[in-house]
Formats: sequence, C-alpha cells, structure tokens
Amino acid sequence: MSPEPITETIYPPMSKPKARSTLYRLIEAGQLARKALVVPLLDRNLEPGDDAIIFALRSRLGATEAALAEELELEPAAIEPRLARLAERDVISRQAVGPDLVTGLALTERGERICEVLSANWDQLESALFDELDDKQRKKLDKALRRFVELLRLP
Repeated sequence: MSPEPITETIYPPMSKPKARSTLYRLIEAGQLARKALVVPLLDRNLEPGDDAIIFALRSRLGATEAALAEELELEPAAIEPRLARLAERDVISRQAVGPDLVTGLALTERGERICEVLSANWDQLESALFDELDDKQRKKLDKALRRFVELLRLP
C-alpha cells in the first residue's frame, strides 16, 4: 500500500478560498495596500523596506546604526548596505551628534520630503479604509485585527 492514499485521508486537499470570504478580502486588501505603499518608494528609486528606516530615523534623530538595527530587528550586517545606498541617494546622512560626538544617522532634506510623501500616502490609504466607519466601528475593527494578529503569532 502506497503512502499517498493515507496522506490524502489524513490531509485532504485544501479547497479553493471563497472569493467573497472576509479572510480572502483581508488578504487581498493587505496585498493591494502594500503595493500602494511601495509606489512612492519605487518612484524615488528606493526599495521596499526603506520606508521603515526613513520612519525610524524621523523619530530618532542621531540614532546609531546599531540602535537602528535593533529597533528594526535586523542584523547590523544586513542594514549596512541599505544605509550606504540611502546615503548615496541623499536620503540619510551620517553626522556627529550629542556631547560625545558619536556618529549618528539623520534624514537629509530630501529624506524629510520623502518621509512626508510616505506619511501622506499612508494617511490617504488609512482614510480610504476607515472612510465609511464611525469612531466606534473603527475601534472595534482595530481591536478585532489586533486580536487576529496575536492569534496568528502564537507558536
């Protein structure tokens, strides 16, 4: 007896997702939202993920490379080439900051402008999501999504 019939009995083939299911729509919306968030990056010759660095540096002027890597949960070796590329494209600069003049990272003027565009794009997408919801419905949706994310993070 081959193992295939046993496997098929224990693990039946997955059915196709229903196009009208809420989970399907949530996945579809997430994918499309991510694409919409990437457009302003690509338009400026940046890459997906650069936005995380840009937003982190907006709130942490003078962050060291190690602190930035820790905040973004990346290895310092993984973030260094990305930082070099962003510096080359005049998005970030390295500056001596603080009383000890430790070299830290900061957004350039161009980086600040890009951050403003990315923030506006984010706000526009979020407005489109919440446009038809009142405050109570927004809070309820937010709570449900947080709970769902926590369930998916369980080992």
